[in-house]
Amino acid sequence: MEPQKDCPALRSSSRCIDMMLALFPLFFCLFSSTSGATRSVSSRPAVVHVGAIFTFNSTIGRVAKVAIDAAKQDVNSDPTVLRGTRLDITMRNTNCSGFFGMMEALQFMETDTVAIVGPQCSTIAHVISHLANELHVPLLSFSATDPTLTALEYPYFVRTSQSDLFQMAAIAKIVDYYQWRQVIAIYVDDDNGRNGVAALGDQLAERRSMLSYKARLSPVATRSDVTDLLVKVALMESRVIVLHSNQDYGPMILSVAHYLDMMTNGYVWIATDWLSSLLDSKAPLAPDTMDTMQGVLTLRQHTADSKRKSNFISRWSNLTKEEDDGNFRLHSYGLYAYDTVWMLAKAIDAFFDDGGIISFSNDSKLHDVQGGTLHLEAMNVFNGGQLLLEKVQNTNFAGLTGVLRYDSDGHLIHPAYDIINVIGTGSRTIGYWSNYSGLSIVPPETLYSKPANASPANDLLYSVIWPGETTTKPRGWVFPNNGKELKIVVPNRVSYQEFVSKSPHTGIVKGYCIDVFTAAVNLLPYAVPFKLIPFGDGHANPSYGELVNMVATGVFDAAVGDIAIVTNRTKIVDFTQPYIESGLVILAPIRKYKSSAWAFLQPFTLEMWCVTGFFFMVIGSVVWILEHRMNDEFRGPPRQQVATVFWFSFSTLFFAHRENTVSTLGRGVLIIWLFVVLIIQSSYTASLTSILTVQQLSSPIKGIDSLIASDEHIGFQVGSFAENYMVEELSIPRSRLKALGSREEYEKALELGPDNGGVAAIVDERAYVELFLSTNCNFAIVGSEFTKSGWGFVFPRDSPLAVDMSTAILTLSENGDLQRIHDKWLTRAACISETDEIDSQRLHLSSFWGLFLICGTSCFLALLVYLILVLRQYIKHAPVDKHDSSSSQMPRSGFSLQKFFSFASGKEEDVRSRSKQGEMQKSTINATVDVET
Repeated sequence: MEPQKDCPALRSSSRCIDMMLALFPLFFCLFSSTSGATRSVSSRPAVVHVGAIFTFNSTIGRVAKVAIDAAKQDVNSDPTVLRGTRLDITMRNTNCSGFFGMMEALQFMETDTVAIVGPQCSTIAHVISHLANELHVPLLSFSATDPTLTALEYPYFVRTSQSDLFQMAAIAKIVDYYQWRQVIAIYVDDDNGRNGVAALGDQLAERRSMLSYKARLSPVATRSDVTDLLVKVALMESRVIVLHSNQDYGPMILSVAHYLDMMTNGYVWIATDWLSSLLDSKAPLAPDTMDTMQGVLTLRQHTADSKRKSNFISRWSNLTKEEDDGNFRLHSYGLYAYDTVWMLAKAIDAFFDDGGIISFSNDSKLHDVQGGTLHLEAMNVFNGGQLLLEKVQNTNFAGLTGVLRYDSDGHLIHPAYDIINVIGTGSRTIGYWSNYSGLSIVPPETLYSKPANASPANDLLYSVIWPGETTTKPRGWVFPNNGKELKIVVPNRVSYQEFVSKSPHTGIVKGYCIDVFTAAVNLLPYAVPFKLIPFGDGHANPSYGELVNMVATGVFDAAVGDIAIVTNRTKIVDFTQPYIESGLVILAPIRKYKSSAWAFLQPFTLEMWCVTGFFFMVIGSVVWILEHRMNDEFRGPPRQQVATVFWFSFSTLFFAHRENTVSTLGRGVLIIWLFVVLIIQSSYTASLTSILTVQQLSSPIKGIDSLIASDEHIGFQVGSFAENYMVEELSIPRSRLKALGSREEYEKALELGPDNGGVAAIVDERAYVELFLSTNCNFAIVGSEFTKSGWGFVFPRDSPLAVDMSTAILTLSENGDLQRIHDKWLTRAACISETDEIDSQRLHLSSFWGLFLICGTSCFLALLVYLILVLRQYIKHAPVDKHDSSSSQMPRSGFSLQKFFSFASGKEEDVRSRSKQGEMQKSTINATVDVET
């Protein structure tokens, strides 16, 4: 049974019970039901009761109180909103205490309260959300920003501002923009602090950054506790600090940091929006307070500029006149508090329009609770709570903060934040963040009309004045200030000690890799204390996989040496930029090629010889055809003409042909052919010279494919990744592999060969093989390099030192120091250049087919033109049949191949002479006939 409406919560329980017993029969008759007593009012009552719970004397609560009062007055003075119904808001002070917040909420539940504006603190929101779920009373909080409050566990909690999920996304974006990788979070260990920092960790992880340390403070921490915590933070590597606190602890934390010189060069402080609220509300702060936060970045919930917002800001001074402490200004949470009241008013109006009736029922579950004196049965269930909640969630209007509309996840659309830099006596906006456009110097609302684009390539912020009054971007990390050196492990090699080795007498580690590392460290803009620790027993090369694992597990801080960058290692550690290229190659024994008496035939392949000889004959024949009718040197008996063709064609090889060409077509063909002969002759000479003067080497193994196809043993270097690569990637049985530990073992195994207990070839990295070949010329690299990798220095995952060392290595490469170090340790009198190509480079037809095509085409065209010319002459000068010579009107005899070939084989001058005589005889006969007639 519900108590009377005006029964105060603090009234004695016996008096309330007496009143309920006296009125019980009346209520039972009027409103009884199976689920408990129900009371209802008209569809649009005169007054709608709403509660508000927050902390009155806090930075947020002081502003919210005035904003809520102003919103209530504006709603009640606007006849178009509730249309005759007055909104009554009762505000209660929680002092940000979970206990008091729950008690105040319980008191609201004993009255006809349809909704509660608040609570202010996320801790109270978690507590009373369960109560709201049970009694169906929506909670509209403008300042409880804990990301977990939007969980399905709290259906009646509605956040009317932005979730910290987006604030942490903005901070992670800033961290990524400045390319920092490790962040320290300092937070108050309550619901809001823990869950906000958890969201920050998730957002950083998406951008491959991380929370290196979570520094938590008790909600009742003292200045001494803060000092102890910040001393620990100062000893750590990261210098990027995110301060997720509140207006009570935040200034004290910054003050202690300033006292400990943690607000100087190299530090980055990013405060969540508690700082912007403090600055907006109380600025200007005392000079001593401002000095403790110079260079800090903070965020503010972005609210779009509008005429309505400007009008409300201009009213603010009048609204705060009646307050005891009127020296506070409006901030974003005040704007959201004002819009929250309007959101609720519009939702209630829509609730009434949809036929909603304000009615309350007793909860039968609370009646079942036995014992105690809490009188939980006095709690009322709002029967229309679900409908009112739906109307709130369907909100869509323009308020002081911008457009208020919810997405499917229960968040206000277009979350955005101003990014503020605290400098001097105030602050400066350096840009904006939104999930629609990323980081920008343009207000987000101007970009909503354009396609969404949050690409990192478009991120842009104005310059920042960092702690220490510098505009240079802090590196974001330093070596831990605890006096420890970096423990750097190096392989204690037995073979190829030019790369890295430990002196057996002095214990000093030296080598090519050590010199490169030292040179790179010297280029860093800061000191790097380190100690080189050899790894290995000194009798065999150590396992490089084990060495990398020790860096990944934190046994060592880094690894320096001839460590190959391979896929399975990059999954657990970070490598620097490669400082030397070194893929896998095949080392095999070679035999010298012995020249023979027929070496002069080797420059050309068989196909090349055949085609070249064929073209000699073709050219001789074509030139003979083109010259035969007009050049006496190409005429004579058949035997002489055949000899002339052979002599002329092959003499062009030495440019010694004696026969002159008189026809234009013959000269054109000959010029092209002589050019072809010049190219062929020069190429032949160069190739033969190379064969006879350069030492040719050969090996039965031609490459990795032929090595895999054989069944012979293969050698590899102890400790190298080549063993696992051949087994796992090339599927070579491990039984075929043989471990070798020194150059001497390399040479002996290759000389013995697979039939005598040795190996057919050795698979190793190019850097080792080239160093081996510098003193062993009986072996060579065969085939091509079949993996592409390099050597780099090893650091733990996400180590910022790896990035700086990579930059230093690139600098060494650009200024030539890397090559000079290479020449110092690895340059030897080598015979590698003589063994790069095993097979002699013979000349193939494919290299000359273009020349032959040009030559053949010219011959074909010349013959075609010649044939056309001869046909024309034949038609014009062909002999007339003697039996028909008496008549000038009789046609010539028909075409005959025999006559045509006879005509073509004749000398051109004789044909023309006979043709003229025939014409003269014909003229004489025609004249005689005319006289007789």
